[in-house]
Amino acid sequence: MLQVNLLQLSQVPDSFQSVLVTILSRSHADRNVYPSAGVLFVHVLEREYFKGEFPPYPKSGDASNDPITFNTNLMGYPDRPGWLRYIQRTPHSDGVLYGSPTAEHVGKPTVIEITAYNRRTFETARHNLVINIMATEEFPLPYQAEFYIKNMNVEEMLASEVLGDFLGAVKNVWQPERLNAINITSALDRGGRVPLPINNLKEGVYVMVGADVPFSSCLREVESPHNQLRCSQEMEPVISCDKKFRAQFHIDWCKISLVDITKVIPVYINRPDPGTGILPEFGEYDPPSESLKSRDYFADFLVTLAIPSAVALVLFFILGYTMCCRREGVEKRNMQTPDIQLVHHSSIQKSTKELRSMSKNREISWPLSTLPVFNPVSGEVVPPIHPDNYETTSMPLMQTQT
Repeated sequence: MLQVNLLQLSQVPDSFQSVLVTILSRSHADRNVYPSAGVLFVHVLEREYFKGEFPPYPKSGDASNDPITFNTNLMGYPDRPGWLRYIQRTPHSDGVLYGSPTAEHVGKPTVIEITAYNRRTFETARHNLVINIMATEEFPLPYQAEFYIKNMNVEEMLASEVLGDFLGAVKNVWQPERLNAINITSALDRGGRVPLPINNLKEGVYVMVGADVPFSSCLREVESPHNQLRCSQEMEPVISCDKKFRAQFHIDWCKISLVDITKVIPVYINRPDPGTGILPEFGEYDPPSESLKSRDYFADFLVTLAIPSAVALVLFFILGYTMCCRREGVEKRNMQTPDIQLVHHSSIQKSTKELRSMSKNREISWPLSTLPVFNPVSGEVVPPIHPDNYETTSMPLMQTQT
């Protein structure tokens, strides 16, 4: 079991150790941790420890490389508290619980159930983590700045060495007496897009820090009209202290947020009293009587059936009179047609009938090309020319006399 403070990190320079109070802990047993309200809390779930919790597996395999995943939830509930987040990138990496508790959770022990799953043997191990949130006199720090780091993922930023380096760079720029990491949020939780798996792109992470002194002139350079114009044109602003971060952290200065909570006007929302959750007394339930009153459906019949049927019948008679009783007839048409036109029409019909009758009675003769050719001099009968045996293009239409 190990609970460390960033004050004890050997990676942080001595000049910066007094300002880092973020609490880190490692899960080696059911234990109690004591984070402070308004300070970033990080709890590492180590795979190496949970491997010893699983019984030996009889089959051959590399037990040291078993895939292990974790499930965390508030005891008695399916999920974690709203301020606590969890991330594990792969089953072969450690899990991390992180978040920033608020003053509302002070004095309320929070029990987190941690369940480890061995994905090779399907064994499980469970531990409880009791989080006792403590109050601090310096919370909240009046000046808070939020940085957006483009070249980091949240699990990389949660590493104690990386976070210590970042806070050290911020202290060089800001020069405060007290500097705390307040919260870390993945850019995906702010609506960011998942980066493409090319060129080692990162998701990005937001890091909020707090200090007890006003913002330095370097941090306020982003608020100048010139840099605001460059940000509106999607150009990188000119910040004099960017070189102090550039070696390890690529900061998007257009997304930096500087908040002075001493000048923020609090907004109070009057919420209604939720009450006891018990409905008021309305007396005994009075169901409707079993006997139903009679109802006259004649008016409904007239509206739904009789009236539409009458209208349809009237329309039917009007259409029938128009179609059958208003026709002119053949005689009236002939009376209005000139005589010469009727004579022409009649003659055309008679000629058509006569031609049709003659075509039915005529004898159909075979084409001459199918009959044998007769030589009038020699009396010889020559068979007809067949296109398959003779070249028709070189033969004359009539055979000459020899």
